[in-house]
Amino acid sequence: MTRVLLAIVLALGLAGCSRQPTGPYTGPAVTSIVVHKAARKLYLLNGNDVLRSYPIALGFAPEGPKRVELDGRTPEGAYRIWTHNPNSAYHLSLGISYPNSADVARARALGKPPGGDIFIHGTPDGKLGTGDWTYGCIAVTNSQIEEIYSMVRDGTPIFIDP
Repeated sequence: MTRVLLAIVLALGLAGCSRQPTGPYTGPAVTSIVVHKAARKLYLLNGNDVLRSYPIALGFAPEGPKRVELDGRTPEGAYRIWTHNPNSAYHLSLGISYPNSADVARARALGKPPGGDIFIHGTPDGKLGTGDWTYGCIAVTNSQIEEIYSMVRDGTPIFIDP
């Protein structure tokens, strides 16, 4: 009996550690994502209707568009979500298609690499905290990335404004 009880407790505990969203999203499709860097807000839209909004943290040097690798800036411009990563170091993450051809050309003109691996992701401790701290990514809480992860499909356009 003790073994059965221990197995049930262990199974329930492990289920709580899952990185997968709790269930499929069945509401209106997210047709685009808009990020307003200055306002520190991310919006999920269906057409012109805001479905959800979230406070965000940005790169540790957020002013201006990303120019080169490790500059601490979050990109600005039009991109797409290209992947869902369930094995992120930051809970879950959605890949942003940075760099585009203009980003690559701008970095090459400076003689440096443009960088990459820009994501919308959760946090190491589940909380957003205060201030900007990523290397150029867009961070939300872990519960928020679970919701975003379930709502957004690969190929969704993302527009990042100053």
